Amino acid sequence: MTTGQSAQAQTDPTFYRSPGDAIAAPPETLAYVVAFDRTAAKPDALATVDVDPDSGTYGSVVGWSELPGSGDELHHFGWNACSSAFAHTGHDTDGLRRRFLLLPGLRSSNVHVFDTQPDPRQPVLHKTVTAAELAEKAGYSRPHTSHCGPDGVYLSCLGAGEGSAGPGGIALLDHDTFDVVRAWETERGPQYLAYDAWWHLNRNVLISSEWGTPAMIEDGIDPELLLGHKYGHSLHFWDLAEGRHLQSVDLGEQHQMVLEVRPSHDPDATWGFVGVVVSTEDLSASVWRWHLEGDTWAVDKVITVPAEPADAADLPPALRPFGAVPPLITDIGLSVDDRFLYVSCWGIGELKQFDVSDPAHPKETGSVRLGGITGRVPHPSAPSLQLSGGPQMVEVSRDGRRIYVTNSLYGAWDDQFYPDGVGAWMAKLETDPVRGGLRVDGKCFLHGEDFRGLRPHQVRLEGGDASSDSYCYR
Repeated sequence: MTTGQSAQAQTDPTFYRSPGDAIAAPPETLAYVVAFDRTAAKPDALATVDVDPDSGTYGSVVGWSELPGSGDELHHFGWNACSSAFAHTGHDTDGLRRRFLLLPGLRSSNVHVFDTQPDPRQPVLHKTVTAAELAEKAGYSRPHTSHCGPDGVYLSCLGAGEGSAGPGGIALLDHDTFDVVRAWETERGPQYLAYDAWWHLNRNVLISSEWGTPAMIEDGIDPELLLGHKYGHSLHFWDLAEGRHLQSVDLGEQHQMVLEVRPSHDPDATWGFVGVVVSTEDLSASVWRWHLEGDTWAVDKVITVPAEPADAADLPPALRPFGAVPPLITDIGLSVDDRFLYVSCWGIGELKQFDVSDPAHPKETGSVRLGGITGRVPHPSAPSLQLSGGPQMVEVSRDGRRIYVTNSLYGAWDDQFYPDGVGAWMAKLETDPVRGGLRVDGKCFLHGEDFRGLRPHQVRLEGGDASSDSYCYR
């Protein structure tokens, strides 16, 4: 990287050298939200939402960019570049911009790249990376999560190139052209199932988690596979530079579906959190902390959320035999200052906030309920509207003051747990980044036709957010 005043002028101001710099940066005014059509009859879309409280269009969709076809099922997505650019091998920050959004189609296996310039409110399609290219060059399908990092854009994928089976893994895309380069793994070890991946950049360690192969998830949750403990229940640790598997930690076969990994934002830290959807023992959900003990990675459970008893008549068919609502932890978010962890309990319709200043001993400091399988708790701005779904994807602003949630999990799974319709909504919550506590913003609530009949999933924020960036300096 060049140094001095010229480098300051050429470096994207949304590349933050440290978590503190990110927290001090100007707040976001736009949020990007992917939304999909469950019927695959209409194109999925990238919605732009105005989140500037001083704007006349606050809390409304101000841009709408449709995909060129249908049936993609947009799910997670990410920026082409972020603060980790300060450590990209062979790629300095001159001219590199947080400009393009990569939108993987979880069913189509296509990756649509949208350009947020020149009009950030109306991104335009820049390029499509086809399923055929992903399969041919990397041997993968069903792309899920992307992170910009050393060597390229890392794209986690659930399936092998043939489509419905494994192993899943990580494809590398070129930083500039977005062409598929290769599979990232050089020595896979025992890893077969895939889901999320992120890293401790300065420690040269990548952490990956497990869900299931496409055949295991695309028609909904399979009770036989669940009770047979066939979904993922391990974390994997890798040499980031070499793509070489180092260690697996099995959380126990009853802890089914090890999903979102959230490493500490402190570049020198060696800990992070991962959420587990459900325990087959008691339908509880949990959050686990990984940490380094000497030269070995250890993982321990630090949060348990119990199932809630319910009348079988109020439950969807899949849950009636159990007489309870599982919390279903389907996403977690860690604030940039590593102070608060947000835990989405999609089944009971609750977002929990934990103080994790001591990562080994989280303390609950806030909670908001919206929706839920039996609760159907309304938003304060629409008290007569019983909400389906629950806080699912969670995104935290860089300064830790604002939290955005959407309600759809995954098409086939939505239909199982909310058979009368999951609906479509997005809400904004607020907190004090020092004292904690959660409250609902009554003026920023999108629902129904705001998303034109599509279901919203992940949110990305202008200039980056808590799950977009990894930092190189303290």
